[in-house]
Amino acid sequence: MTKSSGTILDGDSRPEGRGAGTEPRSVPAEHTRHILVVEDDPHLAAGVVENLRAEGYEVDFVGDGQRALEWLRGKSCGLVLLDVMLPQPELDGFTVCRTLRERGDNTPVLFLTARGDPADRVRGLEAGGDDYLAKPFHLRELLLRVRAILRRWDWYRSASAADGAVLRFGGNEVDFRAFRARSWNGLAQELTEKEAMILKVLAERPGEIVSREDLLERVWGYDVFPSTRTVDNFILRLRKRFERDPANPRHFLTVWGVGYRFMTEGES
Repeated sequence: MTKSSGTILDGDSRPEGRGAGTEPRSVPAEHTRHILVVEDDPHLAAGVVENLRAEGYEVDFVGDGQRALEWLRGKSCGLVLLDVMLPQPELDGFTVCRTLRERGDNTPVLFLTARGDPADRVRGLEAGGDDYLAKPFHLRELLLRVRAILRRWDWYRSASAADGAVLRFGGNEVDFRAFRARSWNGLAQELTEKEAMILKVLAERPGEIVSREDLLERVWGYDVFPSTRTVDNFILRLRKRFERDPANPRHFLTVWGVGYRFMTEGES
């Protein structure tokens, strides 16, 4: 059989396809094509695994949150496809993702869920997820989102290598590879992956205006969040971490109606 870009994946059918707070931890480059699928519906999981393997990915599968956390404690992968409604209510997908982030594991997470309400999307992404796909979904959309997430992380790893690993501004020092920083007052900071990515995008274009839409596209993808206000909230968090006076910022400047400008020396 051949794969069909119009195939819809839900819990009832398999798609057509060929044969089936600790030390921050990022994904080794050699594991970026390895995907872990966490899904309690065996039919849906089989279809997802089969089609990902047909695209050339190495894929592992577990059926609950506990096994997912155990797998990820000992192994690395480039992406986790994580069902929200897992068998153990106390260990649903949101909790699994939050636990990973608390461990310092920054492996990207794509939520798969029957709950498509915008509030649930925001909850999932605030738990540390990278994207959110409602069931039933088209195979083509799943594969496009997987490629987009892996492409964003490839960009981040490349941009954070060697010469781009450390950013210094206004008495602050940011280590992009470790997702750690030390602010002007000597306080240690643990950055979320989204905070680090936003700062990286801004730092690549010092003194230039970067639109909210550009930040959304580079860090999340346009259709992930319902509003560009999400970017504004992350900028507020960066100001609280790195500005001496967050109410009167000198580094993270708002360009009203457009976006933001990052100044390494600070606006006088």
